[in-house]
Amino acid sequence: MTHDIRKDFPQLQRRINGKPIIYLDSTATSLKPQPVIDKENEYYTKYTANIFRGIYTTSEEATREYEGVRVKVARFIRAPKTEEIIFTRNASESINLVAYSLMPTFAKGDEVVVSVMEHHSNFVPWQQLGEEKGVKLKIWQVGPTGELNLNDLDKLITRTTKVLAITAVSNVLGTIVPIREIVRKVKTLNPHCLVLVDAAQAVPHMRVDVTGWGADFVAFSSHKMLGPTGVGVLWGRYALLEAMKPFQYGGEMIREVRIEKTIFKDPPHKFEAGTPHIAGVIGFGAAIDYLTKLGMQRVRKHEEEIVEYAMRELENIKGLTIYGPRKRAGVIAFTMKSAHAHDVAQILNEDNICVRSGNHCAMPLHVSMGIAATARASFYIYTTHEDIDALVQGLEKVNTTFR
Repeated sequence: MTHDIRKDFPQLQRRINGKPIIYLDSTATSLKPQPVIDKENEYYTKYTANIFRGIYTTSEEATREYEGVRVKVARFIRAPKTEEIIFTRNASESINLVAYSLMPTFAKGDEVVVSVMEHHSNFVPWQQLGEEKGVKLKIWQVGPTGELNLNDLDKLITRTTKVLAITAVSNVLGTIVPIREIVRKVKTLNPHCLVLVDAAQAVPHMRVDVTGWGADFVAFSSHKMLGPTGVGVLWGRYALLEAMKPFQYGGEMIREVRIEKTIFKDPPHKFEAGTPHIAGVIGFGAAIDYLTKLGMQRVRKHEEEIVEYAMRELENIKGLTIYGPRKRAGVIAFTMKSAHAHDVAQILNEDNICVRSGNHCAMPLHVSMGIAATARASFYIYTTHEDIDALVQGLEKVNTTFR
């Protein structure tokens, strides 16, 4: 699959200083295939117009394309209702939307549970809510291999727990979290506790069924799954969305405005104030088409094979420590005895090998592991064995440089 589709990604054809780009930072953002680029460009060249309000042809075309993507997203994640799909700017905004919209329902003494391996986007909003409303933030720690112990929920979830906010896949450890089992246990312990899933690292890489998960909210981003930046998705149970207050106020989310009162539209438009990233959403639809044609089972199978190969090769490098479980998603965070993570990334960049260094917006996790930073290589549908071989050679170069 990989070599056949690499031609679809223009950036992989580029040379810097005569060398190809070895892109191993897909966890931060994925590369974009030509069909996505073409579809976004189509909006700008053929039917640029604002959506919903125009009764002329190009506006109706833009509206039809935009709303068609909502249908595609619902099918892709197996949502029961198209109206449960809300477009945002990114997964971060999706999570903030839930936190701020639910804020009026919180009282002093309520509890929110998050895992220590959450991305800051699914940690800080709940932390700040706690400071503003007197809500207690409880931390679910990970075990030595980077996995969660579901028995910990017996103590973490109480009758005052209002929300469990949990990632589906760690962007550092690659841990694949058993969401369905967690939701089932949480709802048994406290049927009123809401479960929000940060699926930014799951939806692009594996088959996701939000109905099967049983969660109440799921957030993810377009740009991590071949789509444009500036587009996110929030899925929520319709009854919950119907009861929640809007996150922002503005055009299009209004049904009626009077001097004394405003009436908002029903979900999803109730949460989509102002002109959205129309071209981005339309381009996102092309990304979903691309992944659908490939098949998410094939996507996951390819990553499993790449991860297995990468783990086997990286384990042979002297002084290299890998963090997280053996069975994981397509991301490997590591440290090297010979060099700081930033130095590792800098040396690799000399050969156009793109990895990320730092805490990856997961500082609490790094603190809990007793390390300041890791280097992170992450993979996707276009990653090859040759990319891994180049990484290994680059890391051997790091060891030689800092000997």
